Amino acid sequence: MNIALDGLKVLDLTRLLPGAFCTQLFADFGADVLKIEQPGTGDYNRQFAPIARKESGSFLLLNRNKRSMTLNLKAAEGRDIFGRLAKEADVIVEGFRPGVMTRLGLGYEALQALNPRVVYCAISGFGQDGPDALRSGHDLNYMGIAGALQLFGTPRTGPMVPGLSIADVGGGSLMAAFGILTALAARERTGRGQFVDISMTDGLVSWLCYHAADYLFAGVEPRGGVQQFLGGAPCYNVYRCADGLYLTLGIIEAHFWQRFCELIGREDLKADQWPAGEAAERQFACLQEIFAARNRDHWVQTLVAADIPAGPVNSMEEAFRDPQFVHRRMLQHLEHPVEGRIPQLGFPIKLSDTPGAMRTPPPLLGQHTKDVLRDLGYGPGDISAFARDGVI
Repeated sequence: MNIALDGLKVLDLTRLLPGAFCTQLFADFGADVLKIEQPGTGDYNRQFAPIARKESGSFLLLNRNKRSMTLNLKAAEGRDIFGRLAKEADVIVEGFRPGVMTRLGLGYEALQALNPRVVYCAISGFGQDGPDALRSGHDLNYMGIAGALQLFGTPRTGPMVPGLSIADVGGGSLMAAFGILTALAARERTGRGQFVDISMTDGLVSWLCYHAADYLFAGVEPRGGVQQFLGGAPCYNVYRCADGLYLTLGIIEAHFWQRFCELIGREDLKADQWPAGEAAERQFACLQEIFAARNRDHWVQTLVAADIPAGPVNSMEEAFRDPQFVHRRMLQHLEHPVEGRIPQLGFPIKLSDTPGAMRTPPPLLGQHTKDVLRDLGYGPGDISAFARDGVI
């Protein structure tokens, strides 16, 4: 099979979600991704519940098609081994706080001197510079700081915890993947690699491009449950049905609204698709009463048949059985040496000529350490000494 990124060598020093999702995208499309993990413990994500048989479920969903090597970068021999790997690498991805790799003697400047073509990507909460560069944080903190968290929730509940790791994946993983690919494209012209500085909060701010218009052009703070597309508009909202299940109504265009009002027998609502304040509350209550009279699936079938933007709020069980996702193969399976047949989320990117492939299961901790060292020219005696001394 022709794989798009075949031959690309990626060293993955990251832990947890942002880096793992980013490098799995590269691995799925053929890159040789080598996870560099701490001896004994490895990626923190290996310990997170739920645990399948021995491995974490989230680890199993984030690390297919990769190899694993244990390496202690605090040991001189470990740093020497990493330097040898870096000489042959195309991409290095790390997620430490700014300055950690430099203090180890493995920062961008040092590695670029060894390999001028290397693309070095650092993913952090706030970027490599600025007053908050060394500040600790996680997804929820970044959402709040970036002005994004106020978009979730309602005036009654206040901001709520989003159900997805938006900062980690949207602001971190995806921005890193695009930044790395851009630097690789530039390298084709210049012959030189470069440093890719990814701040998850910067990424989040860029995702505000739609709702920030309210503030930047109208001086209005967008808040969940108030603005039209944040729960404030009855035509673009979520409704509880007779069976306790929920429905999404996503009407924006006027012609859909006209058709919807006719369908539910409320042509008196046609003239006021975007009410505000108390009028919006009255209209929401009216629609809620209508939807509460029948089960969710009745409404979904009725509205979809009339070509009105609507859909169910699916459970994950329902989502993975959805015929569209089944057709798009968004749930697949792999054989794992310990866990047996394990589920895997499918590829979000479909390429016609060089598609992604599930070639190998997520690696056991340090599974490929000896292979990597042998490829670097180390003999059995060296490898035994490294193991004895805690280098691997």
